[in-house]
Amino acid sequence: MAPSYILTDTHTHFYYNVHTEKINEQMQRCRDNHIYRLFLPNVDSGSIQPVLDTVATYPENCFPMLGLHPCSVKEGYKQELAQIEKAIAGHSVYAIGEIGIDLYWDKSTLEWQKDAFRTQVGWAKQLGLPIDIHCREAFDEIFELLEELNDDKLFGIFHCFTGNLEQASRAIDLGFKLGIGGVVTFKKAGLDEVVRQIDLKHIVLETDAPYLAPSPFRGKENESAYLYYVAQKVADIHQIGIEKIAEITTQNSIDIFGI
Repeated sequence: MAPSYILTDTHTHFYYNVHTEKINEQMQRCRDNHIYRLFLPNVDSGSIQPVLDTVATYPENCFPMLGLHPCSVKEGYKQELAQIEKAIAGHSVYAIGEIGIDLYWDKSTLEWQKDAFRTQVGWAKQLGLPIDIHCREAFDEIFELLEELNDDKLFGIFHCFTGNLEQASRAIDLGFKLGIGGVVTFKKAGLDEVVRQIDLKHIVLETDAPYLAPSPFRGKENESAYLYYVAQKVADIHQIGIEKIAEITTQNSIDIFGI
């Protein structure tokens, strides 16, 4: 029987539990909660195989993205990029990601992070793929890079968007969807007010599991099944049913990923 509605988790590290019983249990909970589409970003060359193995295990539900996470941009990052580029050439991937700038942990690698970002945006444009952006304490730097690289081939998702309305509008104007996750359920985050003012055609849903679990699981390990709580919160904000949220946001994900 066809599901009554389909939710899409556009960013989950679901593959962390590959080859364990835990992953099968998590997938069952996803299906129980109407989550049938999961997009998996790796973080470095070492996480390519777990992503691919998970996709092979659940080919109907899991879809790979490959890129070099900004926190993995360290000395020798060009070799990492070369390995990831080789993997992209040998497999079907649906986005380059997650890529971006992270100045929370280490500001000293900013120039390397910028270089890695430019390189990977180049791959995405060449392949006609979206990019999946990680941006932490780096909105100014990311926007500067996006303005520099902006053309009709640049598009994608601002993963784990937590910015203000002005930043949201700027991202949308540059051709990006906003990835809304568990933070929208946090009482004092203020993201709910931003989401209230954004047309749903600009939003996709995500968990970033196992991080950033939504209320009522805040502070615990997140999983893709909890996307249901993110979807319900966005439905409440926009005062429409969760089925409509699923329809719109899943279509938005199809528009971005092409699948």
